[in-house]
Amino acid sequence: MPLRDPLTIAKQATSLDQLTGGRFILGLSSGDRPIEYPIFGVNYHERGARYREAREIIRVVTEADFPRYHTEHFGSLEGQVNLVPKPFVRRLPTVAIGRAGQQVDWLAREMDGWIWHGCDHSQVPKIIETWRNSHEQHCFKPFGYGTYFDLSADKDEPMICSGVMMRGGRRSLIDFWKRQRDQGVSHVALNLRTSRRPAIDVLQELGKHVLSQFPTVSS
Repeated sequence: MPLRDPLTIAKQATSLDQLTGGRFILGLSSGDRPIEYPIFGVNYHERGARYREAREIIRVVTEADFPRYHTEHFGSLEGQVNLVPKPFVRRLPTVAIGRAGQQVDWLAREMDGWIWHGCDHSQVPKIIETWRNSHEQHCFKPFGYGTYFDLSADKDEPMICSGVMMRGGRRSLIDFWKRQRDQGVSHVALNLRTSRRPAIDVLQELGKHVLSQFPTVSS
């Protein structure tokens, strides 16, 4: 987010939100690779502050008509510009991807959810406890993580988690995700870049044999 124009992001996000009937969720990361920042002429050490300002700009222009808002790192809104379209339900769901250079308390207060990446799976219960303690006074907010994923053709192969990589068969994956669900994990984002099998085969196996074990609960 610190390397992008927040008004452009807001316009793109609300357009997608309208086109999908309110199903779009905006994920915002800070981009933590120092080598990227000089290309954009942005101070790497200001990324945390720019992220917070950009998040607030997106909130202001998507929720208010002709808003006024002044920033240190971006421009100023003087009440003469109105962003259209607005979100499908007048509010755009937004989640943090990674820590984004922020304190967990800030993420819990300002964002609708948190997708961590590359976390040590043995530390997930502790991370979730910290997250829940931070947002408990606000409301329930989901936690998830993203990881590289390789689904073995052997459905009984044990699950191995190493750094940002998961590999195993579908039976051990089901057992693993059920344990994580009980720990409080709400979402998992799978990156198939490291998959040894064709992505279509992995998706079909997940859809047929795995997702059915985690039915959606409707209110």
